[in-house]
Amino acid sequence: MLAIIIPFYKLAYFEETIQSLANQSDQRFKVYIGDDASPECPKKIIEKYQDKFDVNYYRFNENLGSKSLTKQWQRCIDLSKSEKWIMILGDDDVLGSDVVAEFYKKIPVIDKEEIKVVRYSSQLINDKNENISTAYTHPRIEKSTTFLIKKVRSQTRSSLSEYIFNKEKVLQVGFKDYPLGWYSDDMAVLEFSDFNTIYTINEAIVFVRFSLLSISGDLAVSREKNKAKFLFYYSLLSGNFFSKDQVQILFPKLFQTYLSERKQVLYFLRITGLCIKSGEILGYIGFLKSILHTFSKRTKESFNVK
Repeated sequence: MLAIIIPFYKLAYFEETIQSLANQSDQRFKVYIGDDASPECPKKIIEKYQDKFDVNYYRFNENLGSKSLTKQWQRCIDLSKSEKWIMILGDDDVLGSDVVAEFYKKIPVIDKEEIKVVRYSSQLINDKNENISTAYTHPRIEKSTTFLIKKVRSQTRSSLSEYIFNKEKVLQVGFKDYPLGWYSDDMAVLEFSDFNTIYTINEAIVFVRFSLLSISGDLAVSREKNKAKFLFYYSLLSGNFFSKDQVQILFPKLFQTYLSERKQVLYFLRITGLCIKSGEILGYIGFLKSILHTFSKRTKESFNVK
């Protein structure tokens, strides 16, 4: 059985999300809604659809998502029961009508291949439910490390709502608790698949919403995102998960975290140690040149030297 888990906080597009569940051509799923002490009450919408599918609603007394988004995901997962598979659906995202049906069609292959991570085709929508991208499709079978490199190169996209995970694996590994949950979903795809295989269902689409209500870009948020980026790439490059060519693609992303925030001396020291340990000398020399170039440029500007 499939559990669809919704960490709830925003009411704005919530009914569209719930309506998409009612529209499923296959109703073999249970819904668990974890209300993160939201100031907006979703009960009227839930009651409106409670006869359409099996839904369980729980309101938490303490807001946790503002402190740790991944811990909010986890306590919502804990609401579920004996289901083998889980989907963590955003409270503003929308499922195509055959998402559940196509999952059950593919279950024999998924079980046979011992797949732990299932992915759907996805399409971006705006606050007016208008498509703002073409549908992103993927190879039927793809290594998660290959997917990550493609995402780093902006050749694909990904977000948490378009995945179904093996629940046992989720409970065994857990989500990495990065600031704002940034990169936590990407790491989950890698770790829950054991850095191995993702199975894709291209026959159904998950619609992922981009709106003004998403995370803002103020300075504090930007710093938290940069910290998450550092932790993510440092962790990846500290392991032995990628080929030499792939590592050379990932290291510049790690370098950027210090170049974006040079007051973080710890970033510089840990990057230096990792480059020495991994033998990434040429990349490190380029990294140092970038630092010196920027320092020289700023020095000239401060003294108005042309």
